[in-house]
Amino acid sequence: IQEDETALVLYSLWQHYTIYHDVEFVAPHFRSLVTPAADFMVSYREPHTSLPEASYDLWEERRGILSFTTAAVYAGLDAAANFSMIFGEEELMNKYRKAAQEIKDAALRYLWDEERGHFLRMINVDSNGNIQKDATLDSSLCGLFLFGMFSPRDTQIERTMQALEKTLWVKTEVGGMSRYENDYYYQSTHDLSQAEGNPWFICTLWLAQYRISHANTLDELHQALPLLEWVRTHALPSGVMAEQINPFTGAPLSVSPLTWSHAEFVLTVRWYIGRYRKLVENKG
Repeated sequence: IQEDETALVLYSLWQHYTIYHDVEFVAPHFRSLVTPAADFMVSYREPHTSLPEASYDLWEERRGILSFTTAAVYAGLDAAANFSMIFGEEELMNKYRKAAQEIKDAALRYLWDEERGHFLRMINVDSNGNIQKDATLDSSLCGLFLFGMFSPRDTQIERTMQALEKTLWVKTEVGGMSRYENDYYYQSTHDLSQAEGNPWFICTLWLAQYRISHANTLDELHQALPLLEWVRTHALPSGVMAEQINPFTGAPLSVSPLTWSHAEFVLTVRWYIGRYRKLVENKG
């Protein structure tokens, strides 16, 4: 299975509720969708670590206990707890909150690597509890703050994001963030000193989302603008965004258009506007 796809349904439903506050829309789905999905996530955990059990990653390439999936499951359980509170199900609320906290605590214990100074992409745990670490720097580590498991100003997140940007930012004139170290997919060069992989729109936008959510001043917020400009510059004249682009020519590669790229751009602009308004309001 790919468990983040279960978790993010609940997370998305909660985001919808926070905008529209439509209890009547959510109510029919509480027993049929929210609680079965949340109960599954509570139970589907690796016994030695209490982390979510192994599943396939968001890239649909490898199986393990992913930092991204862990953050998504945390967010899904948090959403389920919030819905349980709304519908007066205190016992369920406590159950889901407890599981979410256990997962967060386990992430700090098993997925944070102090020696390397960043979160691990994933681990695998055998039947005896032995842990195999995958320390590959992967843009999906952004999920750790995007889904609210950690604050963007937590030291571990700041150190992880510094490592991601330093390693995965493409060093050619094209720029942009690659997906992960030595990305094989449509690989344009084996000179990893220039590019660990092709620049992806979604990965570059995740970096922008970090700068936005991390900003406490307008000057800090404006550091996200060059990344939004990068996206605008490398979209096709029609406005279409590909999945990724060539790190030397900027030509689109793989799928084009990619809905995910467009969705992340819309989300990033909304985040920017929301953060801007909040900072101006606080300043005033």
